[in-house]
Amino acid sequence: MRRTGMARRAFVLGAAGLLAAMTSAGDAVASPAGRSGGGGRPRAAAGQVRGMWIATVANIDWPSKPGLTAARQEAELSAYLDRAVELRLNTVVLQVRPTADALWPSPHEPWAACLTGTQGKDPGWDPLGTAVRAAHDRSLELHAWFNPYRVANHTDPTRLVASHPARKHPDWVVPYGGKLYYNPGLPEVRRFVQDAMLDAVRRYDIDAVHWDDYFYPYPVAGQTFDDDAEFERYGGGFADRAAWRRDNIDRLVRETAERVRQIKPHVRFGISPFAVWRNAATDPRGSDTRAGVQTYDDLYADTRTWVKKGWIDYICPQIYWYIGQSAADYTKVLAWWSRTVRGTGVELYVGEALYKAGDPAQAEPWQDPAELSRHLTLARDHAEVGGHVFFSGKSVMADRIGAMRRVVADHYTDRARLYPDRGRAHARRARIPE
Repeated sequence: MRRTGMARRAFVLGAAGLLAAMTSAGDAVASPAGRSGGGGRPRAAAGQVRGMWIATVANIDWPSKPGLTAARQEAELSAYLDRAVELRLNTVVLQVRPTADALWPSPHEPWAACLTGTQGKDPGWDPLGTAVRAAHDRSLELHAWFNPYRVANHTDPTRLVASHPARKHPDWVVPYGGKLYYNPGLPEVRRFVQDAMLDAVRRYDIDAVHWDDYFYPYPVAGQTFDDDAEFERYGGGFADRAAWRRDNIDRLVRETAERVRQIKPHVRFGISPFAVWRNAATDPRGSDTRAGVQTYDDLYADTRTWVKKGWIDYICPQIYWYIGQSAADYTKVLAWWSRTVRGTGVELYVGEALYKAGDPAQAEPWQDPAELSRHLTLARDHAEVGGHVFFSGKSVMADRIGAMRRVVADHYTDRARLYPDRGRAHARRARIPE
């Protein structure tokens, strides 16, 4: 999840009147029977997704710092969930695999360092299991957010716990841009990261598998992602290295979707990419933008194909720009994604940059508390938009200029519950043939 200049603010526990919002007589409850769209997949129109990300990597949101007691960590998590209820949200996207480690007792990877400050140290409780139960008790969906390839935010393997798979298989790892990554070009890596993530699908009643925007890493000037040996071994049938890299990511997406469907057909699979697939100047099918990063060319993430082929259940592009921004106008990017998902059966949720609202380092439009509310007003003109997800939890809690409160007052006057009975009667939408 890319962020620019986000301030680190103190965590504030508690919120008044939280449970009252759950039981308000004005709550709007979507009927599961009325939520089916193409192929029987639930449509967000009757139960619009209203979500927030909770980031754990580097303790961005939660826990507020490593090493807290289990009781304090759970209390902080509960405060986030209660805040979601108070704001009439219905979905929490919790990061559970931040740096090739886990927020549950995984047989594949060590305990996450963000919990205790020491990777591999048992925190004394099961954060993911607790989060799932606590979210469902509040009629919230819990989307488990995984990062497939990031291993560490440094390049020193000896800082990883001795049992870490990256230390046992150093040939799997590539240092780049001050970080360590698993190499997407290795079939054994692709299988391993799937196994690690899907363990959580098997063991917990999560509502969705969620990925963010990190595939091949964002380009770093003057540095090369060294996969020469892998390309020489596996890339012979491709026009160039870029096509081979895109195929590596396509395989990961397609195989993960198939395996999620096999394990638990009701669990959805969604991805939240950087919002520009390609600029129109690069490809006439692209968006009317002049973004410096294009996922197809720079991250080797062919997000448009994933939608067109129906490999995923939802796409949540991070449209982190304001209305009228010159290089990437929120209005134009939103319209492009609406056209892209049309007729595919893939749900479209919009990633919103709440963290920019009121940040003095940001442009003038972000100083207006009404900017985000205008985004949701604009989205009403696009029938394909099934909801919005706000980055991130700490900004939802702080709401420094009232932008989130304005969104709630203007758009979330009733509570839209997605699955009020926690039932699984809805069918997974039909897949589009390749």
